[in-house]
Amino acid sequence: MPRSSVTRDGDEPPQAISFRDALSYWLKLGFVSFGGPAGQISMMHQELVERRRWISEHRFLHALNYCMVLPGPEAQQLATYIGWLMHGVWGGIAAGVLFVLPSLFILSALTWIYLAFGNVPVVAGVLYGFKPAVTAIVVFAAYRIGSRALKNSVLWFMAAAAFVAILALKVPFPYIVLTAGVIGWLGGRLAPDKFSTGGHQGAGRSVHGPALIDDHTPTPAHARFKWARVIGYGVIGLLLWLGVMAFLYTAFGWHSPLTRMGWFFTKAALLTFGGAYAVLPYVYQGGVEHYHWLTGTQMIDGLALGETTPGPLIMVVAFVGFVGGWTRALFGSDSLVLAGVAGAMVATFFTFLPSFLFILLGGPAVEATRHDLKFTAPLTGITAAVVGVVLNLAVFFAYHVLWPRGVAGPFSMHALLAGFEWFSALIGAAAFVALFRFRLGIIPVILACGIAGLGYTLL
Repeated sequence: MPRSSVTRDGDEPPQAISFRDALSYWLKLGFVSFGGPAGQISMMHQELVERRRWISEHRFLHALNYCMVLPGPEAQQLATYIGWLMHGVWGGIAAGVLFVLPSLFILSALTWIYLAFGNVPVVAGVLYGFKPAVTAIVVFAAYRIGSRALKNSVLWFMAAAAFVAILALKVPFPYIVLTAGVIGWLGGRLAPDKFSTGGHQGAGRSVHGPALIDDHTPTPAHARFKWARVIGYGVIGLLLWLGVMAFLYTAFGWHSPLTRMGWFFTKAALLTFGGAYAVLPYVYQGGVEHYHWLTGTQMIDGLALGETTPGPLIMVVAFVGFVGGWTRALFGSDSLVLAGVAGAMVATFFTFLPSFLFILLGGPAVEATRHDLKFTAPLTGITAAVVGVVLNLAVFFAYHVLWPRGVAGPFSMHALLAGFEWFSALIGAAAFVALFRFRLGIIPVILACGIAGLGYTLL
């Protein structure tokens, strides 16, 4: 970024950011967005709210609340939303595409290595170090989001209840979101002081200084609600979907894996309430059990690659598409790589197309209601619940990283210690201390953990 885009004066907002300058940030984010949605949202908050001050805390969290209730990858949708708010339709498209594109290339390359060369010790060693680092990042992200969003006892209770509901009671995430939204709506009427955007209004200004898009910055012309725009974007999105589906049907037929992937991942995109982990059982059932594009073991390996590469975790669909195209040899045995790339691109296109439409269609309505308590209070309740869900994700990661083979036999101290990965625990603890105590960047922490994991596995 040029010097002018990151102001050093805490009393003045940053200068206007050009589209080219914004592109450079979104491209960089696409290559460094490790840590899953929680880590990616934390990374964007640190850069865009705290350091660069492109957007205020209130506007950032309001946009995040909206993305949390949408099906699809919330971090990618948040980047699309902020890009759209700053530079219009092309700004949103650029931010969303660049958030995904590096991940598509990297994951396709790793999938090719995985299929062509099998279990590579170097890759396995790096992944061993990445996994506890990702766990530490998620824990740190839960702390950062919670410390800003949970400003009273009611919101803390909602976060704790959501954690217990999803961890112990196995309540599906969509029900948690719906319940939190209803509680927020009622709370906005009965106790509005407890649900006034989580009590964080003004916090961003006092801590970080005025932002380019501040709490009271007027909504730009391109972000104002107009029915003509809503209808226009909806028609364009539908034509894009129909056009690509028609091409696949005409070129390969309805029973071709590519055509089936287009239809399957469209449905998956509309069912991903609660993020990637909510849709993984559906993708597993379709890709492994119904269409037989890959095996169960391959699906687990793909999830590991997806967790430790930049971009949204739902990019595991690109792995499924690549393996499906490769194993089915769509273009003959001499063109396996081409078939894999085609499968990955089809899966990615149909998974992410709805996300762009949700932002372009719904963003103007969200901007128009950001000062209306009856709209913001439900989103505040949802944000509180999401803190508990993110903490549950950290527990899920920690268990599978520290006990990769599970806990064998009856629950006892001996059983816990027998399968415990002590070096993973050491890496995770060091990563958390580096993030929390020394405020190191996410990328240096991940790289250092990857090197430590590689050295440990090779030695």
